This record gives sequence, structure tokens and C-alpha cells, in this order.
Amino acid sequence: MLRRTKLLLTLVILFPLAALADNALVLEPIQPIPQYTANLNPEKVLLGKQLFNDTRLSKNQKVSCASCHHLNVGGSDERPMSLGINQTIGEINTPTVFNSSLNFRQFWNGRARNLVEQASSPIQNPKEMGSTWPEVLSKLNSDPEIHKRFQKLYPEGITANTVTDALATFESALNTPNCRFDKYLRGDSKALSVQEVEGYKRFKSYGCVSCHQGVNVGGNMFQTMGVMGKYFNDRGTPITESDLGRQTVTHSESDKFVFKVPSLRNVELTAPYFHDGSMPTLEKAVLTMGKYQLGKNLTKEDVDYIVAFLKTLTGEKPKIIADMPPGGHE
Repeated sequence: MLRRTKLLLTLVILFPLAALADNALVLEPIQPIPQYTANLNPEKVLLGKQLFNDTRLSKNQKVSCASCHHLNVGGSDERPMSLGINQTIGEINTPTVFNSSLNFRQFWNGRARNLVEQASSPIQNPKEMGSTWPEVLSKLNSDPEIHKRFQKLYPEGITANTVTDALATFESALNTPNCRFDKYLRGDSKALSVQEVEGYKRFKSYGCVSCHQGVNVGGNMFQTMGVMGKYFNDRGTPITESDLGRQTVTHSESDKFVFKVPSLRNVELTAPYFHDGSMPTLEKAVLTMGKYQLGKNLTKEDVDYIVAFLKTLTGEKPKIIADMPPGGHE
């Protein structure tokens, strides 16, 4: 009895309790997103929402955060590479902003430790917003209304730190709970079809879950792109600096081609896939992952089942974006 208790405690530590169904203890490697986001100042969320749509953060006042993160769809922009200031093509696929607060690092190479650090980078990137903090702060400080809102929330007023804090607070409110799979984990056995349950079983048994687990179904570890095969050799296009992944941050050879594992939440809405935007469909992405990450030649049946499961990860849109335009000033 003691040994069984110790085993259960170990399992709970490794895989937190996901659901109680039919009075049985159900332990799963994926956990549901909490249904409520606590400890967020609602006024800061609204200020961050305004800034997220504010084109004054860019040098030419034509690009906002919302230009590359379309919140009316999947939180990315449906392009292999985003278009920044002056229609400049970016160097890497834009990750979704939805559930980004649940990631352990930000950006594909994990160079930002949190959303506050992440928010500053696009503003100063010459291919994204192409601005500088003195320019941005001057524009915002010349607006009496937004100046007043900042003074109310931040004694120091409008600074780089307060702008990024407001943006990060808004982005922290962009979680998408209550997907059908979350409901299944919470005990609703009718939330998924037979095919979708089978897809989840294969997702686990084939090893996909070794990288895509936790509350964000990913986003909590680094992994090499091409564990079981030479993805970049087979891709047929030259290797770019962005392909080097985490090596650009650590400068270590062991981090070459290493990336933050992306979240699979809302994945049916975020095509094209991978850091290079090379996979146009979810089916092709799953097939490629099977080959290069698992060393498996997945059958069409395997792919269909797994894709059916992945589509159950589409959650509810946050209420805060219900009235948000697709981009630009709000």
C-alpha cells in the first residue's frame, strides 16, 4: 500500500491532475487552461489593448502589434513571414500571441524571458516596426488622453518599461480556455468523438506528447529541429540565421537548430507552420514532424486521427478582443 501511494505521488508530480471522470483518478500529460485569468489589472489590460493596436509604435505610423497578430483569427498572420515596416519581409514565422503568457520563454529562439522583454523587441527591430524608444515615447506623450491614462496607472508616466508592461498585461489576458479537449480533460467524455480520442491516443503513443505537453501543449522546453533526420538538408533551401535557432542566443554549437517547442493550442488556425513557415497545412506539418522528430512514417490514417485531435485544441476567444479591429488604431 505504501509503495502504491508513493507511485501515485510521483505520477502527480510528473503529470498534474487533469480530470476526475467516473470517480477515477485520471492523470494526463496535458492540463486544461484555467478558465479565469487572475491578478490582472483590468485598466492596464485595456491600456495594453489600445497600445497593441496603436500604429504610433512604428516609425512610419502604419504598423501595430495587431498588424502581425490577427486576433480575429489565430493570433498570427497567415503568412510564412510577416510584413513589417515599408512592407519589409521578416525573417521568421510569426508565432501566435494567444496563450503566450503560458510559454516558458518568448520567440522561437527563446531570447526573451517573459512578455515584457518580448514586447520591446518588435518596436526596435528595423524590419518590424523600425522605431526607437525616444520616438515612441515622444509620440505617446504628445497625446493628452493616453498621457492621462498612464499617469493614473503608473506614477512614472509613459516610459519604455510602462509601455511594455501594459502590452504584456494585455497579452496575458489572451488565453483561450474551454476548448473541447479541455472539457474532455475535466471529465466530459462526450466532448470528443471516437476519432478524436483515438487521435489523442496516437499522439501520446507515438511520442508527440514528449515535446507537446503541459497546459500549453508545448511552449515549455527547447528541442532540436530534426532529431531523427536532417530536416534542413532535405528542405532544399539555404540555411539562414533564423534557422540556427537558439544558437544565435547562446553561441553554442550544441544549440544549433534548437527552438522553443511551439504551443499546439489553436493550431488549426495558425497555418503555415514551423519557424520557417514551410508547411502550408496541418496534415503536412504532422507528417513532417513524424519523420524528422519521431523517426516514424505516419500513415494517412495516423495523420487524419492526430489532426482530428489537434483541432479539438481550438479554444474560446478572450472577451477582451470581441470588439477589436483587425489592425491599426482602435
